Amino acid sequence: MHAARFLDTNILLYAYDLDAGIKRERALEIVEQGWKQLGQTAVSVQVLQELHVNMERRGIPRLEIHQLVRDYTLWPVVDNTLSLLQGGIAEQSRWQLSLWDSMILAAARASGASQLITEDFSHGQDYGGIKAINPFV
Repeated sequence: MHAARFLDTNILLYAYDLDAGIKRERALEIVEQGWKQLGQTAVSVQVLQELHVNMERRGIPRLEIHQLVRDYTLWPVVDNTLSLLQGGIAEQSRWQLSLWDSMILAAARASGASQLITEDFSHGQDYGGIKAINPFV
């Protein structure tokens, strides 16, 4: 797998949040780019799980959520594996991140991406070859 970028959950959530204003517009541009350049934007099983949980909390019907998750399986998806967990633990120690954020970073690394599109990491920081980009800055 060699994607150019990896999307964190928050980007997907903003793309479907009608109340997110300018963040929604920017997130939609990023998601649309992912569909136009199929194979260049990756997500992980963790991202899809978080998307599901957060959309369910917002009252989106499960059938709609299930279809949305199925749609994103057309993108490169990094599976949750023991190897990914071990990589996440190593990222956590190296960068002093939460386990969840370190798992996102490990998944981005596993996807081959050089960009992590997120608002949860330090914008512009290079995490050992993966640059965090906050598209809302």
